[in-house]
Amino acid sequence: MECKDILNLIAIVVIPIAAVLIGQHLQNRAEIRKDKMHIFKVLMTSRIYGWTVDSVHALNLIDVVFAKDKAVRAAWKELYEAYSSTEQSDLMANKRKNLMYKLLEEIANNIGYKKEITWETIQNPYIPQGMVEKWQEQAASQQAYNTLLNSMANIIPKEQKNTEE
Repeated sequence: MECKDILNLIAIVVIPIAAVLIGQHLQNRAEIRKDKMHIFKVLMTSRIYGWTVDSVHALNLIDVVFAKDKAVRAAWKELYEAYSSTEQSDLMANKRKNLMYKLLEEIANNIGYKKEITWETIQNPYIPQGMVEKWQEQAASQQAYNTLLNSMANIIPKEQKNTEE
């Protein structure tokens, strides 16, 4: 066998294996990026609502999807600790909001949007005034309903006592 034949044989065996390995590597990278983008999009869209089921799921995936990204995981750890605190002051609420923005900023940096998605972009979500008014109306209705239920709960036991006597 000549050197040329040996090289051809090696090429026939090695090139398909290398192609499969490279293709698999590229596919894995694309899947991880897709997962990172999904988490980022969910957290960006849910930042105006506070808690949503999807945002909680996304937060719980951070340690897996960003396993090799220390800055993102450190930002998530700080936010997690703030969420775990039982303190319910306005100062703590503001701290939690800023830590969420910091997490979003770190994720944006990680996925390559360092210059495009800035702190200012993150902390200024679009919230239509009509949506805010609807939330306020729903909160007022819920409060009125709770007040009504509480007042009825106070009346019913008194009426039952009067009929028992």
